[in-house]
Amino acid sequence: MIDQIRNVLVIGAGQMGSGIAQVFAQSHYKVFLYDNQPEALDRGWKAITQRLKKQVEKGQMVEQQRSVALRHLQKVTSLEEAGQVDLVVEAVVEAMQVKADIFAALDTLMPEKTILASNTSSLPITEIAAVTQRPQQVIGMHFMNPVPVMPLVEVIRGLATDDAVYETVKQTAEALGKTAVEVMDSPGFVSNRVLMPMINEAIYAVYEGVATPEAVDAVMKLGMNHPMGPLTLADFIGLDTCLSIMEVLHEGFGEDKYRPCPLLRKYVKAGWLGKKTGKGFYNYS
Repeated sequence: MIDQIRNVLVIGAGQMGSGIAQVFAQSHYKVFLYDNQPEALDRGWKAITQRLKKQVEKGQMVEQQRSVALRHLQKVTSLEEAGQVDLVVEAVVEAMQVKADIFAALDTLMPEKTILASNTSSLPITEIAAVTQRPQQVIGMHFMNPVPVMPLVEVIRGLATDDAVYETVKQTAEALGKTAVEVMDSPGFVSNRVLMPMINEAIYAVYEGVATPEAVDAVMKLGMNHPMGPLTLADFIGLDTCLSIMEVLHEGFGEDKYRPCPLLRKYVKAGWLGKKTGKGFYNYS
């Protein structure tokens, strides 16, 4: 059993994966960044270098710190290239079959000691762990977006997660400068069980003609002191991701209060996924 993490493999070089790789590298962990799409890997690497450059320009770090962080990062084009890592953090699309396939592969490729973590925002850790022969070493490590800025990591125990694995992952999150909060395995955990129904209800307010997206966001920002309106936040998260999480909540709890709004489904079917596609509740083109 590993009691100290030194080498980390991050799977998925999208917005979350590249952010996770960056914070580990800034904390002097040896980080391997992998994505099965070469163009996505290049985009993720470019995003990391741009964010680090901006931090130097803003005086948030010095040039030497930026250089050291980049030296701790390495792109890999196969999982085998990562070799003997202590921790894997998976940060791919929020789809159970995709994650299950990855964890089954990792179980055969990685050393017995390696802890396997998922950055899933809603899917059951216990179900992910069940495809491996090491369910006691599978855990949720749910970072918030944007990862370099947000201080929270939900650390989610599966049914079989070992206490020592939980403690190691908690200490690792804290070594990144994050606040680790223990959460049990339940649909949406805490963050999205509370956040997504609020976003879904905001979408219902638009769907039912109660108010425009601008008005809904203004009420929540000015009246509830939210830094960002729920519909702006939904666009930032990605409406496809919001829909996936609502479907997990609806299926997991079987209650109508978690039923995704038809307008959310319509936007996703239209390809209006938010900021990443240039259009969602707002136009970004």
